[in-house]
Amino acid sequence: MTAEEKTKHLEIIQGVINRLANNSFLIKGWMITVSLAGFSLFINQKEMPLLGTVSFIVILFWVLDAYYLRQERLFRELYNSVRKTKRKEIDPYSFDTNSVNGKVKNWFCTLFSPTVILLHGSVILFIVIFIIIIKGGF
Repeated sequence: MTAEEKTKHLEIIQGVINRLANNSFLIKGWMITVSLAGFSLFINQKEMPLLGTVSFIVILFWVLDAYYLRQERLFRELYNSVRKTKRKEIDPYSFDTNSVNGKVKNWFCTLFSPTVILLHGSVILFIVIFIIIIKGGF
């Protein structure tokens, strides 16, 4: 593998990282949009199952966001691995992340990482507090 090919390989991996980061950003935006739409519907219709549906959707977005964050971390680790490896030892244009899988926290740990839990967890917490207030718990 030539230096030019290694550079191109790194550029392609960086493109994948950028797309994964963009997907994670879009998921956060959609989660906020959907949860606010669900709350506005609830305020107009006063149906409790609607809050359960919103909670379920937020949890789905949370899981999907954690998945994309873990994939991004895997590809960042792959990028560093390719960057540090001698050109002769690199598998040309390989995107197999199995070689770096052990260096990145598993999906469950990523699910509770600060970047993911702060937004999604706070929305879930808000929903729970909102339900308690509506039911007359406070």
